[in-house]
Amino acid sequence: MKLRLALGLLLALAGPPVAAAPCLLCAADTPGAARSRDTAVPLRVEVETRLDMGRIAVGARGGEVEVDPVTGARRLRGDVVDLGGFALTGTVTVRGEPGAEVRVILPASVDLEGGHGRTARVTDLITDLSAAPRLGPDGRLIFRFGGRLQIAGLDDGDYRGRIPVTVEYQ
Repeated sequence: MKLRLALGLLLALAGPPVAAAPCLLCAADTPGAARSRDTAVPLRVEVETRLDMGRIAVGARGGEVEVDPVTGARRLRGDVVDLGGFALTGTVTVRGEPGAEVRVILPASVDLEGGHGRTARVTDLITDLSAAPRLGPDGRLIFRFGGRLQIAGLDDGDYRGRIPVTVEYQ
């Protein structure tokens, strides 16, 4: 297997927390917070751990790296070789109204930027949340997310980007 230059640390940074408000005319919202008519506690979203795909070398045919949010396992497919390093799921903490049902929205895909104008795409962003997530009795919900990084054979380097995480009350 002929390998191109090794891909460095592949990092998809969860960007600044984004919280959506179902009612823009209700109370004045503060940055990073959301309110609804039924809840008085603003949502706070904090990224505790960034999604990190680890270090790999990619061959001419390219491939992909997947990080599972439930198990944290990293799977390699295609012309890709593991060079070590830790793969990490992203971890997010949401705080708000105790017991409130929330909706978490991740984008369908995110383009990461590398050197010399190259890009790689993270797709299939998923969480370990149930179908109807709720904040706990302490007003807190912690969840993990993972995804799949697709890499073309000519795209070596460090890739970085932001994954917007949107949380809103139901």
